[in-house]
Amino acid sequence: MANNISVEAMNEISQHIWPLSAQRNSAGALEISSADVRDLIQEYPTPLFVLDESDVIDRALKYMKSFSVSSHGNKLVKPTQIFYASKAFSASRFIKLIVAQGLGVDVATEGELRVALAGGCKPENIIFHGNNKSLEELSFALDKKVGLFAVDSFFEIARLAQLAKDKKVKPNVLVRVTAGIEAHTHEFVATAHEDQKFGFSLAAGDADEAIRRVVKDENLHFLGLHSHIGSQIFDNKGFEIAASRLAELSIRIMKEHNVQIEMLNLGGGMGIAYVESDQPLAIEKMSSELVDIVYKLFTSNGLAMPQLAFEPGRAIVGPSMITVYTVGTTKKIELENGEKRTYVAVDGGMSDNIRTALYGAQYSVTLASRLSKAEPMLSRIVGKHCESGDIIVKDCYLPSDLVPGDLIAVAATGAYNRSMSSQYNLVVRPGVISVKNNKVTEILRKETYDDVFATDPGL
Repeated sequence: MANNISVEAMNEISQHIWPLSAQRNSAGALEISSADVRDLIQEYPTPLFVLDESDVIDRALKYMKSFSVSSHGNKLVKPTQIFYASKAFSASRFIKLIVAQGLGVDVATEGELRVALAGGCKPENIIFHGNNKSLEELSFALDKKVGLFAVDSFFEIARLAQLAKDKKVKPNVLVRVTAGIEAHTHEFVATAHEDQKFGFSLAAGDADEAIRRVVKDENLHFLGLHSHIGSQIFDNKGFEIAASRLAELSIRIMKEHNVQIEMLNLGGGMGIAYVESDQPLAIEKMSSELVDIVYKLFTSNGLAMPQLAFEPGRAIVGPSMITVYTVGTTKKIELENGEKRTYVAVDGGMSDNIRTALYGAQYSVTLASRLSKAEPMLSRIVGKHCESGDIIVKDCYLPSDLVPGDLIAVAATGAYNRSMSSQYNLVVRPGVISVKNNKVTEILRKETYDDVFATDPGL
């Protein structure tokens, strides 16, 4: 990896990647919403997740506004429903912030449902996903009057119907359809991707049979269809093919059951920028194109325009949050080609960011506690865990005068980092704070060893 980065580029805080309020102050330190990270860590030790509250509100509002209009003035029967995908990051105070912007919440477990309710989300604005919901989870959700269930198997349809009969309720149901498309970043494949655990196969006819069972069951209300095609999607090609296949399915539903689908939920997966080369579509452009695509597909086939629903998670919280670490050690390694790489070990690691080890995820990083004019050095940010794969940022450039005690910040860590965190090697999981105009709110406190050992009777 040749050194082709300038000192200026190394120190840049690009709004393409970092939260909107992120900038360097007069001392050269990183600020989030006017809060100096050096001051934040005095009360909230590293590793620390820092949320730009204004940034996440802005993104949530953009989804609420832009997905409810089309670029050609096509009329929507009902406002588009936006469900925040809470698997990306969930905490009651964060959910409260999201709900205040008008979003519903997408949950996949009883735990996520409990947090959504604690955060003030009305039950009717919650959609319950999951490929293996237990009887206890379904019963709990029905008791709490959850508004929408995305059913994922024939067993679940039967379980939900029996519970609904016993409780004398009639839940709204979406049938999750596997449309034969897999989309990631700027690539998608339109066939041979039905070998997965989620949804009913369209090609095999399982989706048609699932719909038949729901429609015929007097204890269930068939509301519509759900499809989720992937993650980190940078364009609408995959969505267009999925919507087309679901429109064809909707025509069959109308002919066979005389039922129009009321809701079409196209899931989430909208991408964000982790590094400068990432170029996701702007929210406004992606939304207007998607609305137009669905409108034309349905109205041209004589179908009523359904209410649309989407489930952004990463796209809302991902860019709004950063992680601050303290450098513990540095170690220079000479590579086979004669280059040198510096291993920079920090006080976190795969316990707070497993995505690099799992997916080879890339991130942008900067020296956060000061501004340096030292020459860039090829670096690898690693954690403190006993795994050679404990890597946070595989290849990056940091100043050659980096020393233990310096703070570094990693951008776009709001989605799946804290929510997939672990206590591997019996570490405590990091805290999460939000900042708005230099005012700090604790979202999740940093764990203590009492938390770590709470389930060990011997301690």
